[in-house]
Amino acid sequence: MKNKTIQLLLWTLITMVTKGCAKTGFGPGEQDWGYVDIRPGAHMFYWLYYTTSAEVANYTERPLAIWLQGGPGLSSTGMGNFEQLGPIDRHGNERNWTWVKQMNVLFIDSPLGSGFSYVDNVILLPSTNNEIALDLLAFLKKFYELHREFEDVQLHIFSQSYGGKMAPEFALELYKAVKRGEVKSDLKSVAIGGPWTSPIDSILARAPLLFHLGLVDRQGHDKITELAHKTLHLIEQEKWLEADEVETNQTTLIGEETHDVDFYNILKYYEDTDDEETLEDFMRGRVGQALGIPEHVKWEVIKDDLVEALREDSLKPATHIVEELLNKTNVKVSIFAGQLDVVCASPGTVNWIDKLRWLYRDEYFRAPRQAINIEGNIEGYEKSGGNFTLFWVNLAGHVVPVDNPVAMNYILKKCTGLDNE
Repeated sequence: MKNKTIQLLLWTLITMVTKGCAKTGFGPGEQDWGYVDIRPGAHMFYWLYYTTSAEVANYTERPLAIWLQGGPGLSSTGMGNFEQLGPIDRHGNERNWTWVKQMNVLFIDSPLGSGFSYVDNVILLPSTNNEIALDLLAFLKKFYELHREFEDVQLHIFSQSYGGKMAPEFALELYKAVKRGEVKSDLKSVAIGGPWTSPIDSILARAPLLFHLGLVDRQGHDKITELAHKTLHLIEQEKWLEADEVETNQTTLIGEETHDVDFYNILKYYEDTDDEETLEDFMRGRVGQALGIPEHVKWEVIKDDLVEALREDSLKPATHIVEELLNKTNVKVSIFAGQLDVVCASPGTVNWIDKLRWLYRDEYFRAPRQAINIEGNIEGYEKSGGNFTLFWVNLAGHVVPVDNPVAMNYILKKCTGLDNE
């Protein structure tokens, strides 16, 4: 009885301390944010939103979702938060489909050097996917020290684009660390939207997609395909920097051949906008001031030093990491692909998934593809086998949470188990 009383007092104290972390930051709801020094001279920034769900008595009754932005080097706390799934957009408008209404959301500016994260010296920037994953693992260990209440809360890692490389390896390193007893975490799943997991498969799929949709003619298709095959040849020789340069040329060519179709959604075209306040101005100004960001930290959409540091790693695949997750862990893996995406065209995503070697591969291929029917509208399709699910999303490009929030809400609930409530 005495031990139970002591445990109750300790839990009450911990709850009081952790609740004390909640602050009024920028926008509605309780939040917490700050820096975690993950190694000497390396400062990773995070921004936590506690769920605003009225269906639970305590925020710990809902999962914790980590959001990792792509790029590499785009800001999770900026683009992911204000442009995609946070409680408000940068104009102050409330977002009906914010994930915060259903779960706790943790935005992390990763890799180091992105967003508000920074290093004291550029030599501390990560240069490989594994270094990014280990930095995230170091961050999460210290985050749990600050928020012990989340150790027993289900954790789900979500990401986009280049996150298709970062998130699986982070999940794998976290899983191993939990098994080694280095950290306590209830890791359940990893889900990737518009995945850059196998870059060459995405690159090879662009020309056929554009051609079959009538966005380029045969001549344009052949020119784009030629650069894709040149990229493949260089990758096979492990000439990563040269391959990266050719891939950049391919994206430029696609813009010329399609008259600037939006690379992230083929139903749109790039336009010059006269927005009075850019996202960069917004993050450096009002947001930075509200959060007390040090003056020497300059938020940028993407930082050249970080892009350069990761250039040699950019086109390397992470499919072997996905295979290891599926074969050696109990972590659920989900992919969601917008059918209007060019940068990570869904046919390319299907191609690399078809080549995966994992225990339940045959079960997956035998499984029927189900329609995602929501109130009489087909929002997409899904196919599952073992711990793996692929979602095709209709009326969506690279940024599924923005393009089709109805389908994204369905995927979110399926991945986190909230659909069973």
